[in-house]
Amino acid sequence: MNENIILPHKIIGVAVIWNDKGQILIDRRRSESFMGGLWEFPGGKVERSESIEECIRREIYEELAIEVEVGEHLITIDHTYTHLRVTLTVHHCRYIVGIPQPVECEEIRWVSLDELEQYTFPEANTQIIVALKCSQESRKQLK
Repeated sequence: MNENIILPHKIIGVAVIWNDKGQILIDRRRSESFMGGLWEFPGGKVERSESIEECIRREIYEELAIEVEVGEHLITIDHTYTHLRVTLTVHHCRYIVGIPQPVECEEIRWVSLDELEQYTFPEANTQIIVALKCSQESRKQLK
């Protein structure tokens, strides 16, 4: 690959959505899409003049037909694919209202943090799982 090529760069708002049972909402990408069939934390591209928090609320409503409260920042990940650079800005979110529906994905599931290892995620998303586990360990030590 020519090192002088400038790859397109997208800023992505990503939600780790928690319900009252302590479960996290994940979705499976449509098989015909980029990285099709893999599971992910929902989110999408930040539009012009939109904050990360606004992006996450909008994307979650458009993709899953639910409303969330965007909470604290978890991690920011820079990742490069062969054709694209992405910056994932990940926030904890609280599920508020609506019945989650797979509007823009194949399927959705509520899973525990421990169950995440049973699903295949893209490489960048696995960094989110590591951050979640570290964050959980930190909270246990504070108690």
